[in-house]
Amino acid sequence: MNTILNPEQNTWNELTQRPTQSFQDIELTVSAIFKEIQQKGDKAVAKYTSIFDGITLENNQVTQQEITEAEQQLSDELKEAIQTAKKNIERFHAAQKTAKVAVETLPGINCWQEKKPISKVGLYIPGGSAPLFSTVLMLAAPAKLAGCQEIILCTPPNKEGKINPAILFAAQLCGITQIQKIGGIQAIAAMTFGTESVPKVYKIFGPGNQFVTVAKQVATQYGVAIDMPAGPSELLVVADETSNPAFIASDLLSQAEHGADSQVILVTTSQEVLKQTESEIEKQLAVLPRKTIAEQAIAQSRLIYFDSEQKALDFINEYAPEHFIIAAQNEEFYINGIQNAGSVFVGSYTPESAGDYTSGTNHTLPTNGYARNYSGVNLDSFLKAITFQKISPKGLQTIGNTIEIMAEAEGLQAHKNAVTIRLKTLENENI
Repeated sequence: MNTILNPEQNTWNELTQRPTQSFQDIELTVSAIFKEIQQKGDKAVAKYTSIFDGITLENNQVTQQEITEAEQQLSDELKEAIQTAKKNIERFHAAQKTAKVAVETLPGINCWQEKKPISKVGLYIPGGSAPLFSTVLMLAAPAKLAGCQEIILCTPPNKEGKINPAILFAAQLCGITQIQKIGGIQAIAAMTFGTESVPKVYKIFGPGNQFVTVAKQVATQYGVAIDMPAGPSELLVVADETSNPAFIASDLLSQAEHGADSQVILVTTSQEVLKQTESEIEKQLAVLPRKTIAEQAIAQSRLIYFDSEQKALDFINEYAPEHFIIAAQNEEFYINGIQNAGSVFVGSYTPESAGDYTSGTNHTLPTNGYARNYSGVNLDSFLKAITFQKISPKGLQTIGNTIEIMAEAEGLQAHKNAVTIRLKTLENENI
C-alpha cells in the first residue's frame, strides 16, 4: 500500500482517483456490442457469451429442474443462512414503505402523491470466481416488496454452462423464476433492447466490473433507467489511536479480495496505528485463498495520515466512499459530519461484511465518487412517485386568475385559454 502523511489539500483530487479505466476507454467496445445485440438479438448474445464466458449455450434460460437440483446441492446450514439474511433484508426494506402524501393546498385544490412499482426490472448478478448470491437477496427482495410485476435476472454461466447453485436457490427463495445465463455487457444490452428470449426492462439494477458499469450508463442512452453507476468495490476506514489494527486490516482485505480493481483506503490520525495496520495487512494477506487478487488491489490502495480529525473528515467527504467504517472513538463527529458515503458502519464491532450479507441494509451502493449524488439501492429504487390533483369549481375560481396571469406573462395563450374558458362557463352557470 502507498503511505501518505498529512497530504496538502491541493493533492486530494489525485488521491481520490480510482484505479479504473475511463468511460471513453471502454465505451467504444460497449457501444459496438450494444448495436450488434440490438440488430441480431439472441444470436449476438450467444456470440459474446462464447467469447467472454467460453461456453456455447443452446438455451439461456434456467429451467425449473436446474433450480430444483441447485437446492439439493446446498447444505442446510447455507440455506438457513440465506433465509436469515433474506428476512433481515425484507424487514429493513419493508420499514421504508411510506403512506400516500395528500394535501389541500387551497380550498378546493387537492394534491396527492402515490408510489407505484416499476413494472419491468432487470437484475444483474455478478458471477465468476465470487458468485454474489447475496446480491440476489439485495435486489430481488425489495423488488418483490415494491410489487414489480416482471423481474428478469441475468448472471453469467461458468465453463460448464451452469449457474452457481446458491444464486439459483436465492432467486427461487425470492420468487424469481425468469433467470437468464447471460453475463457482462451482453446481459445489459439484452435487457435494454429485449431479444427473442430476454424481455426488455424499464430499469436495470446490480453491480459489476468496469464493463458492466459502462454498459449500464450506455443503456440510459436508449431510454432505460439504472440504479446507479455501481462499479468495482471500495472501502474507507477512519481510525485513531484507540482503533484495533487487526480489525482494520481484516476490513480492508475483505474489500480488496473482491477484485484486482477494488480500492481500499485507511484514513487515520495515528501514525502508530497506520504502521501496525500495514503489518497486519501483510500477515493476514499471506493466508488468504484469494491472495493474488487482494494483492493487486492492495498495491493501488492507500494509508493516509492526517494530523486532525477535521482534515480527515474533509478528505473522506471529498473521496465519497462506497463503504465507510468509523473505527475511531469520536463516532458522533464522523456520523454528524459525513455527507458523502454509500453506507456507514459505526464502531469496531460493525464489520462491512455484515452489510454485505445479513444485517439488513442494502449492499448495492454508489462507487467511484458517485456517493456525492447517488443513494444506494433501497425500496424507493423500485418505485416511482406519481402526483395527482383534483380541483373543484370553487378551487379553480380561487387560483384561475393566478394561472391566467402567469401563462400570459410566459406568452402561452393556450395555457391561459384552458382556464379562461372554464371560468366563463362557471360564471354563466352562476347567472
